[in-house]
Amino acid sequence: MGFNTGVGTRTAVVTGASSLKGIGFHTGLRFAREGWAVALLDINERGLEQAKAALLQEVPDAQAATYVIDVTDPDAVNRVAEAVAASDLPPVGALCNIAGIPSPSSFFDLKLPEWERVMAVNLTAPFLLSQAFVPQMIKGGYGRVVNMSSVTAQHGGGVFSKTSYAAAKAGVLGLTRGMARELAEHGITVNAVAPGVVDTDIRVGSDEETEQALAAAVPLRRQARPEEIAALFVWLSCEDSGYITGITHSINGGTYIA
Repeated sequence: MGFNTGVGTRTAVVTGASSLKGIGFHTGLRFAREGWAVALLDINERGLEQAKAALLQEVPDAQAATYVIDVTDPDAVNRVAEAVAASDLPPVGALCNIAGIPSPSSFFDLKLPEWERVMAVNLTAPFLLSQAFVPQMIKGGYGRVVNMSSVTAQHGGGVFSKTSYAAAKAGVLGLTRGMARELAEHGITVNAVAPGVVDTDIRVGSDEETEQALAAAVPLRRQARPEEIAALFVWLSCEDSGYITGITHSINGGTYIA
């Protein structure tokens, strides 16, 4: 136990949780280690089952459930929210909107369908999920929403993530601030996490030379570990961070300093 949850047993809803190398999985695992129940959400059913098995291997007494979902589908989002509420899981206390997709297309090569898909997964989905789960938090008297943004929203992108991704992740910052202001009266905090380059498998097709170049461009001379990003998500969901809301928390090894 590293953080003061201060609220007894709660459920953390974590999206994008199917990859064992991903931030979503490691966030769910960290929640479980801190004594939270976890609801792992992803579109990849097989990956979710592997993630749950790996989590339970690490934390055998954890309460963990999986839900296969397309986070861009409003009906699916509402069905999963209802299923979580009706399950044996404790009340939802945190929502971590981590699911996302990159967009390496340059501005002139970018086509409208790709733009719309990037917006749907990275920006619209956190809005839909928040609308679905925040009422449960209000009812339960405790709530934290943590949205995944990116350093790309701050510096405009680079090798793997360009204009559409930068625009979507910048939108997440606006969504976070607006939600934080409106939900404060209910005691719900809303924050954003903006990582730099992280050692995950999101960059499909990347070679070792490129990965080394990405690390060399970071002042700390390495990529972040997914566990490090996960720790920030969990801390922002705990009692210890209860007076912090509407803030973008940069975690980028010095890539963007402002």
